[in-house]
Amino acid sequence: MRTHPWRLLLLRFHSRSKHLHISTPLSHLPSIPPRPFSTPPVFQNPTFRLFSSSELAIEHKESDHVVVLTDIFSKSSTSDEIKLELESNNIVITHDLVVRVLQSLNSAPDAARRFFGYVSERESERLSSKSYNWMLGILGSNGYVKEFWDLVEVMKKKGYGVKKGASERALERFEKEGLGSDVEDLKGIYVSGSVNDSVEKVCSRLCKAITGELWGDEVEKRLHEMGVLYSSELVSMVLGNLRSEPNKALIFFRWIQESNLFEHDERSYNAMLRVLGREDCIEKFWRVTDEMRCVGIEMAKETYIEVLGQFVKRKMIKDAVDLYEFAMGGANKPSIQDCTFLLRKVVVSKELDMNLFLQVIKAFTEGGNVLTDSNVDAVLKSLTSIGRLGECNKILKAMEEVGFFPTDTLRSKIAFQLSSKGKKEEASEFMDNMEVLGSNSNYKTWASLVEGHWVAGRLDEASDCFQKMVEKEGVACAGYSLELLVKAYCNKNRAMDACKLVFDMINEKQLKPLHSTYKLLTSKVLVQGGLKEALELLGCMKVDGFPPFLDPFIDYLSKTGTADDAKLFLEGMTVQRVPSTAVFVRVFEAYLKAGRHNEAHNLLSKCPRYIRNHADILDLFFTMRPEAVATTTCVAA
Repeated sequence: MRTHPWRLLLLRFHSRSKHLHISTPLSHLPSIPPRPFSTPPVFQNPTFRLFSSSELAIEHKESDHVVVLTDIFSKSSTSDEIKLELESNNIVITHDLVVRVLQSLNSAPDAARRFFGYVSERESERLSSKSYNWMLGILGSNGYVKEFWDLVEVMKKKGYGVKKGASERALERFEKEGLGSDVEDLKGIYVSGSVNDSVEKVCSRLCKAITGELWGDEVEKRLHEMGVLYSSELVSMVLGNLRSEPNKALIFFRWIQESNLFEHDERSYNAMLRVLGREDCIEKFWRVTDEMRCVGIEMAKETYIEVLGQFVKRKMIKDAVDLYEFAMGGANKPSIQDCTFLLRKVVVSKELDMNLFLQVIKAFTEGGNVLTDSNVDAVLKSLTSIGRLGECNKILKAMEEVGFFPTDTLRSKIAFQLSSKGKKEEASEFMDNMEVLGSNSNYKTWASLVEGHWVAGRLDEASDCFQKMVEKEGVACAGYSLELLVKAYCNKNRAMDACKLVFDMINEKQLKPLHSTYKLLTSKVLVQGGLKEALELLGCMKVDGFPPFLDPFIDYLSKTGTADDAKLFLEGMTVQRVPSTAVFVRVFEAYLKAGRHNEAHNLLSKCPRYIRNHADILDLFFTMRPEAVATTTCVAA
């Protein structure tokens, strides 16, 4: 028997360097069209088999899934109810997950039986010799003797042997229960090798023959002489055991089919892909992947998840994106969260590759999905984490190509982030883009832009931004932004500058400030001695229909204000003829309590006769005259 030339060539190169990429000829296959994603495409807001929005997503969140599955199968539910719960939690049953769940259910045999039964019925291809042995150990160690032996028989038919761990756990319980015959039977099975031709033993013999020497005629002859009946389980197990020697695994994979010993199916193809999903075998990986698609075999979700994890771990982002696109074109589509995960990986790469970004979102949307704010928000967080927030305009433009338009909330968030982090040019570009796209509530975005500059302490930029906002959006919704700006100026002890801005907006743009803005500014300018400005604000409040804000005026007058200042204030309070008597009483009382009796009498002399002769005011001056206050103090002492 002669070794095929292509196999010798592969081995020759493999012996020189296991990192060399070699395209394996496929003479026995029809020609395969190029992968649709092998040529770069024209051009990319917030959780398996669910990938979370975090970096732990690629590790499959299996620990979370084990907890969820343990909870699900600890309850008595119908198969349909279980299926709905799995779907709602975005859980994909995989071989590794089955084993981990059985490990966690070791002391909960009823839940383990429900779980194993469910998987056997609906996901039987996810069960392996390892899964069966774990279930066997659970049954034996928990005293389910009949079910233990029933499962042993099932395993024999499948060619699975009883492993040492399962045997020892069951043996301990059988001896404790005094089950002599069962003890002897179990010892007999294990001593005899359990199943002489078990899948594990055959696999071991095959792997020993393959790895013992360089592939050649002697290896092929030895394999033929073994007379093995190949099954999907056996082939997959051999390929998995040859993972450390992927080239030999591929040779074996080709040889058994060319020798008409086995016709590859979904299980064996997927096992081969899991072996080849590495950097030094990437060309072979894609060749086998394309071959699968040509012969109508699907990539399993389990394979996709495992290989994607390998690609990302090795920073093979382009191959990860190609894999995602390939999987989205098949029947077993990746979860919705995978899109966000890959987009985040693309944007944090050393260089931002917009072609890859767009490739992901096009595959996502062409698969019937719709981008949301949460997708974009997660990507922007990743950009921010590496100091690339300025690239957000590129990201948004790419997303526009697939019909995504950010909501008011997301636009406002982006505007705030850009301005608060000093990205002035990028913020300007972002606002221009939003204007071109059209937005009925762009004032909210402008307000967030102003707030961002304010938070960053750039008052002049915040003021300029506010002016642009008023020019573009008008004054109808500018009150909130104006108040933010006023607060910013006041926090920097620039209340007079804020006052000038407010007067300009009132006089030139007919803007109507909020009542709270008037109150804040009045207090601040009076602290800085700006009575004139405060009185002007008082007049504006009256015009706008707001009630006067008296407290800061009363406080100011009682400490430093003259009688003439008080008169101006009282005149400013005039609505028809004079303010109410209560206002006069408050002013006089403040002067007298502060001990400024002369100013109180000076003001009284300037008041109308009806105020000077008012009983409440006369009584106030009498009870708070200096000698009366002194007498009261002495009596109290």
